[in-house]
Order: sequence, then structure tokens, then C-alpha cells
Amino acid sequence: MTQLLDRRPEHEIHPLFFQRWSPRAYTGEAIPDQVLNSIFEAARWAPSSSNEQPWRFIFARRGSVAWPIFFGLLNDGNRRWAEKASVLVVLVSKRSKVGRDGVTVPSKSHSFDTGAAWQNLALQAHLLGWGTRAIGGYDRDKARVALGVPEEFALEAAVAIGKPASKSTLPPDLQERDVPTGRLSTKDLVREGAFS
Repeated sequence: MTQLLDRRPEHEIHPLFFQRWSPRAYTGEAIPDQVLNSIFEAARWAPSSSNEQPWRFIFARRGSVAWPIFFGLLNDGNRRWAEKASVLVVLVSKRSKVGRDGVTVPSKSHSFDTGAAWQNLALQAHLLGWGTRAIGGYDRDKARVALGVPEEFALEAAVAIGKPASKSTLPPDLQERDVPTGRLSTKDLVREGAFS
């Protein structure tokens, strides 16, 4: 497993938040049902606007009949490393919600809420010793058709889940990139009172 580099928080937080990162190198081993169910269970408990829970997870296990479909959705760059993931997941979010008057209205927070579910998924996987990496580079139009996603759902991201492996298992150019990354300082991200 890749060593965590100098990732030091500026303020006191639980180590889970800075120890979790997004590896590309995976062993290819099968994920036990109990682990996968636990990961999805954590995602289920994410907060959402009006408790709408707009997220849905569609997945395929490596070696399953559906795996080639999911793997085929990824762009070439992501296929180079994702082939040894244990599971590929596509996250979608419902674009509408039922308003207080019972009328269906557009949801302004479906993507935001689904991001919270993704974070829960990633943290639970990390706690259980599994890695996750969100993937933006996949064919959303093809995914909608291949996975039967209704138009009322937005395709958000794909996610690879796998047991982390040594980065030496990756092609040399990806080995250089497969390291935990730093973050901007809180002073660059947080404003009090107004944006500027």
C-alpha cells in the first residue's frame, strides 16, 4: 500500500479525514458481501435536503456478467488502472422532489446531497481497509442507455472500489501520480462575512 505523505491538518480533526485518499492501484480481489453492504449502508445514512435521499447506486463486481458493460463506460485513461478494481459503481441522483404541496418540483440539491452519500461511502470503505476513487471520465450518455437510467436521474460519477495494492502494479506514468495529494489551506477556502 502507498505510504501517506506529509498530510498534516492545520487544525485538530479525526485522522480518518486526512488518511483517506483515492488510490488507483488495486489487488483485484473480490469484495465480500458484508463489506460491500456496509459501504452502501454508510452511504444510505448521508444527510439530504428534506430527507429526499436522491442518490442511487448501480454497481457491477469484477468478473460478473455486467462488469464489461461498466468497464466499457470508462474512458481509456481510467481503464488503464480500473481493471483491477473489485467493484465499479455509477452514482445517479434524482433531479426532482415532491414539494410541500405534494407537487413535484426540481431539486436544487440533488447533486450536493449525492456528494454527501459518496463521501460516506468513501469513508466507510477506508475504515474497512478498502480504497475508492471517484471517476469523472466515463460516457454518461452510454451509461444512461446501458444501465437503463431514467431521464429524471442525473448521472453524477463513477466510483472504483478495491483493496489497495502497491503502486508498483501500475504503469510507470501512473505510479508517479498514485500518491495522496495535499489540500489548499483553510485560509484559501474559508471566508467570513463575504466572499472577498
